[in-house]
Amino acid sequence: MLGPEESDLQDLSESAPASSTQPHYSGHRKRLRERFLRAGLEGFADYEVVELLLTLAIPRSDVKQPAKSLIARFGNLRRILDAPINELRAVPGIGSVTPVALQIIKAAATLYLQQSSEGEDTLADPDRLAAFWRMRIGASPNEVFEVGFLDSGYRLLRDGVERLEEGTIDRATVYPRRVFEAALRRGAFGVCLAHNHPNGKVNPTEQDKVLTRAIALAGDTVSIRVIDHLIVSPSDHFSFRKAGLL
Repeated sequence: MLGPEESDLQDLSESAPASSTQPHYSGHRKRLRERFLRAGLEGFADYEVVELLLTLAIPRSDVKQPAKSLIARFGNLRRILDAPINELRAVPGIGSVTPVALQIIKAAATLYLQQSSEGEDTLADPDRLAAFWRMRIGASPNEVFEVGFLDSGYRLLRDGVERLEEGTIDRATVYPRRVFEAALRRGAFGVCLAHNHPNGKVNPTEQDKVLTRAIALAGDTVSIRVIDHLIVSPSDHFSFRKAGLL
């Protein structure tokens, strides 16, 4: 017999005609979807949002209790999507496939934010890129350094994000030469730098300030502007440009 997650492509509980033997949760799932179609997620409790997502990955099982267990353990949807797979699998009722599905959902949302920023003026809406990088690297357990490459209208180039370094919990070594080699390959007019602080504190260190100045000076020599440097955590960010440091 197929397990609840192995039958992802065949949701018998919801395609079968209603009968006295139909699981009690079938109607509940339908009501959740109908509420979402009427008003989006407005009025949903936190666990109901998670429950709605779980119905996509676990088609033939009651997911209300697993959803409540996830909220109890991690606190909110963001922390659930940021959680390591092994921690998600430790929650009763989640299984081994659902954590992968949750990571796919997060990756799709991150790609949506990136594509939403492509072709948009980053100086007109600087928080758009910050939201993208908070989701993309804010929860990384190691320090990650990435670069966004911009055209002359300060718009993110298509597929214009590259990870240059991933280091330890408190340091990623970045060389200005690598930033501008990548920028020149793309014909970029400017760059937006971004890295995370795994400790959650987004204020720049002295090393961050020195690195930013060095990259900005190197950019001047090849006529490529450093538009901003963002330091991100899952829920916050620091902008060198907003702080007057660029």
